[in-house]
Amino acid sequence: MSAAHTQRAAIPGRDETGTKTMAKVGLIYFSGYGHTAKQAEAVRAGAASVDGAEVSVFEISKDGDLADGAWEQLAGLDAIIYGSPTYMGGPAWQFKKFADASSKPWFTQAWKDKIAAGFTNSASVNGDKFNTVLYFFTLSQQHGQIWIGTGLLPSNTKAHGPNDVNWTAGSAGALAISPSDASPEEAPRAGDLETARLLGARVAAYAVKTRG
Repeated sequence: MSAAHTQRAAIPGRDETGTKTMAKVGLIYFSGYGHTAKQAEAVRAGAASVDGAEVSVFEISKDGDLADGAWEQLAGLDAIIYGSPTYMGGPAWQFKKFADASSKPWFTQAWKDKIAAGFTNSASVNGDKFNTVLYFFTLSQQHGQIWIGTGLLPSNTKAHGPNDVNWTAGSAGALAISPSDASPEEAPRAGDLETARLLGARVAAYAVKTRG
């Protein structure tokens, strides 16, 4: 291998030929009734809309498990976005099972310096959703990741409502409301979905930027 070829291979964000590579963004989430899955799809669409980003989705099963090969794929990502409904003031136990199992990559700091972000959904306007985002944040810091918030101002005047961006007013993560009697077709509503989409796009844009 020539010295020039070696130099090209050492440039972050480029393969051995010097060609720019895609930034890899992954969503890992659990959804109990389909509402958080709908929010996850909005995050995915936002990330996928960014030129230079490649998006993978990993859904945690009802038993708290991942599909075969998922852990190996997570190791190769540039960004990991965490998602779960908020149950009883925290993430679902299925997500916690995944978080505990991530002690293996934690032990080797395999996710260190990967970008991280989070989103959650609950039936109540508040519902202590921030505790779930804080759980994601703490998990990311255990892994040495770089946290990205929404970067959005809240829509908080009398004129605003569920169809406005960041009406739920999340800064650290994307928050959504799905009333207890609403189907996944009805909720989360437009403003929360757009907030989720913008978070996905922001994470992906930063991942592309950091790859050079």
